[in-house]
Amino acid sequence: MEHPRKVATALTIAGSDSGGGAGIQADLRTFAFHRVHGTSALTALTAQNTLGVTRVDVVPAEAVTAQIDAVATDIGIDAAKTGMLFNREIISAVASRMRALGITRLVVDPVMVSRAGSRLIDDEAVAALREQLLPLATLVTPNRHEAQLLAGLELHTLADMQEAARRIHRLGPKVVLVKGGAMPGDLRGTDVWFDGERLETLHLASVETPNTHGTGCTLSAAIAANLALGQGLLDATRHAKEYVTQALRHPLAVGRGNGPIGHFFPLLED
Repeated sequence: MEHPRKVATALTIAGSDSGGGAGIQADLRTFAFHRVHGTSALTALTAQNTLGVTRVDVVPAEAVTAQIDAVATDIGIDAAKTGMLFNREIISAVASRMRALGITRLVVDPVMVSRAGSRLIDDEAVAALREQLLPLATLVTPNRHEAQLLAGLELHTLADMQEAARRIHRLGPKVVLVKGGAMPGDLRGTDVWFDGERLETLHLASVETPNTHGTGCTLSAAIAANLALGQGLLDATRHAKEYVTQALRHPLAVGRGNGPIGHFFPLLED
């Protein structure tokens, strides 16, 4: 008789992307790539494809809580990550459960502003994220625009990114990763990692492709997966960046718009 294999587990708390490129779909594929069992708590259902979003239905905060508790009381949570949480009620509910369950490996992707600069959540939700969720985060992964909002300064240079990391760290997360995907010039692809003492500049060659949908979700999910496997915070981040870069080099030719990255890129090679 075959004995079941013990595996690490990770929970994604995020929205569903019907086009399969981002959200929980990207997160679960990323977990699977890292040989981590993925579980999920849906915060919203979106009708979207590579051309855009046509509808969003938000899940009640009580239902989000129920999903988290169902996973925690049976399967367990070695690491968790959050994506789009949509409103103050959901953010408060997630923060409450993370605190009550004692989740010690929590990656927060603070989905507040798109990579293009479009605001995604209102001021009440931003305040809840700053005050309730960030202090619980093991690692937070703001993009350029989110870092500007959280730190209260414009980001144009590497020094700006470093100062933003310091300011965001004062909000409570153990580690801040300011992502440079939307930075100008040579800073594109350069991230700043700060744990309160150690300041690291992480750089990998940027990949020229229009198919970048889901990169932010994938990076935070890969960090969470690596943490679930027991990696340290800096190693988990470095390995996640390497994974995303490889996935960007193998984008998928699906749809007529901004397509997804290749989460399962080794299977695409003959």
